Amino acid sequence: MPMSPESAATISVRPQHESRREGMTMVISESRFLTALLLLLATALTVRPEPAAAQRRDAVLATGSSTVAPFTNAVADRLAEGGARRAEVRSVGTVHGFNEFCQGTSLRFADIQDASRRMNFTEFGLCASRGVHEIMELMIGFDGIVVAHRHGLPSPNFTRAQLWLGSAKEIPRDGRLVPNPHRSWRDVSQQLPDWPIRVIGPPPTSGTRDSFTDLVMLAGCQALPEVRAIRDTAQRRRVCTTVREDGGWVDGGEDDEVIVGQVVDGAIGTLGIFGFSFLERNLARIDGATIDGIDDTRENIASGRYPIARPLYIYVKRPNLDLVPGLRAFVQEYVSEAAMGPEGYLIRRGLVGLDDASRARLRQAVADGAIMLRRPGE
Repeated sequence: MPMSPESAATISVRPQHESRREGMTMVISESRFLTALLLLLATALTVRPEPAAAQRRDAVLATGSSTVAPFTNAVADRLAEGGARRAEVRSVGTVHGFNEFCQGTSLRFADIQDASRRMNFTEFGLCASRGVHEIMELMIGFDGIVVAHRHGLPSPNFTRAQLWLGSAKEIPRDGRLVPNPHRSWRDVSQQLPDWPIRVIGPPPTSGTRDSFTDLVMLAGCQALPEVRAIRDTAQRRRVCTTVREDGGWVDGGEDDEVIVGQVVDGAIGTLGIFGFSFLERNLARIDGATIDGIDDTRENIASGRYPIARPLYIYVKRPNLDLVPGLRAFVQEYVSEAAMGPEGYLIRRGLVGLDDASRARLRQAVADGAIMLRRPGE
């Protein structure tokens, strides 16, 4: 269960020095008095509450995932059209977003964290250690991580093991690990196109990178008996998750539209890794590859058949619902039928939606102000 305020780390303020001796009245010189006074003032300034201005904010502040940001921006736009002050949405990546969101309860920090994967145990602990205890976890829909190429090229059918063999820094060869020798996808498999291996993927600060690591790199490499034979768990994970540094893999930025442009304008066969909504908005420019024989369709993503499907979340600080003007209305709009129903504007933006029963449960959770009751993974 989440750490309670009583069990969380607390800061207690004590005087720097005590100036008592039994049976003796201490005489403090003027200079020592001034020094003591300055010390007390410095301590007071260190622990004083933030100014009232820092505890007020006129607009909702969201941070986090570049995959979820377009949906959060769409909600912000819809409410602004109705006269509300537009929310500020920062697209900094899931990892950086959680780091900011969990820094504390001050209104200097975000109200909403967009996340392309679930909060992990470390992030939950960071939030708890900084006094951020009442967190609403709202799964807003699904996404598929696509492996995209320029429109008009024949779409490959990659297995996850093949994607790992093309992207990993080291692979097994003749019973030992060697630097990845593959220069084209045809080197990996005769069934793949003769395209130079160049994958533009999400950076390590991205939740999409975390999901790609779990769903493709780890799953793909452990399909190989040579990798399964590595007994040291840490070494096996390192081998599975470390990507090439010779140009075969390139870390893109947090702006997935930029990666789309690099795929379109890059050399023939350049691949881009990003969320399904960016594929759907750019179908005239890019196509998605098949993964393990499964197409990246809405139906396959929603059902979980597509191998690189994952849920999307927003996290909300419940106390801020009563502190930040418009936050409650923002969250209610996010989960409304107008936004995420079958014909909702978030669906038109590329969100793979929840079924009717799941949407009803989500709206009830928002109405109840339900918070996370378990640590991630429990």
